[in-house]
Amino acid sequence: MTLRERVQGVVEAPFFQNTIITLIVVNGVVLGMETSPEIMDRYGELLLTADGAMLSVFVVELALRIYAYRGRFFTDPWSVFDFVIVAIALIPASGPFAVLRVLRILRVLRLLTMVPPLRRVVAGLLRALPGMASIGALLGLLMYVAAVMATKLFQETDPRHFADLPTSMATLFQIMTGDSWGAIARELSEDHMIAWPFFVLFILASTFIALNLFIAVAVDALPPTQVADEDFVSTSQSNQDAILAELRSLRSEVAELRSAQGGTETTAQPDDSPGTPPDTLTQQDR
Repeated sequence: MTLRERVQGVVEAPFFQNTIITLIVVNGVVLGMETSPEIMDRYGELLLTADGAMLSVFVVELALRIYAYRGRFFTDPWSVFDFVIVAIALIPASGPFAVLRVLRILRVLRLLTMVPPLRRVVAGLLRALPGMASIGALLGLLMYVAAVMATKLFQETDPRHFADLPTSMATLFQIMTGDSWGAIARELSEDHMIAWPFFVLFILASTFIALNLFIAVAVDALPPTQVADEDFVSTSQSNQDAILAELRSLRSEVAELRSAQGGTETTAQPDDSPGTPPDTLTQQDR
């Protein structure tokens, strides 16, 4: 094996990948502890040292993967994502770039690339984006129509929430999330009997129907069923191979028993000469 093949075997080894996953989780915990002033006063230097050490490990890991895969590394979107996340952490976080220190927590997102189930979920959500975009356009059209109607109906009664079209859309988005929509509806119902039916229908259409459509598209794009089917197919194939091997073994054993039985019968066959009358044969011979 060449050196590159050995390095590739190392980076693909389960122990190596599990070690990187563990370091990512620990790094996320360390970055969370850095948000506490009390912990930073006591262990700030230790936490910063640990964070730098883990970042060095991530850099070495990426260097090994680039060396092992060469150009193929940058053709894999997940590998490019890892490279960008680690590269952001290497930008000096001082002066005008001090805000970039906040982006260090993005290293935790590397779990999306290292853990296969999470990677499948993200891939499924990306596949669902076209369908979600269509539902989002439908929801935007519904909110625009409802905002125009609400502005026409409630502009004079409640200008704080429905003064103009942008304000009405912001209010309807708040109502769609279920935030204090009852108080707004009760306030308007004193002068407008149509307030309750309007808001109830809007919530049913925007929240329940649209949200369920989003969930349906996302679930349809997720691959657990496909993965389960693949696992079932591979398991069934392995079971079939084992059964076939067992059948071959049994068939060879049966063939050996038949050959042995045939030899025994040939050896023990009675001498029925033509001169011996059938009536002289004993009952056992018959």
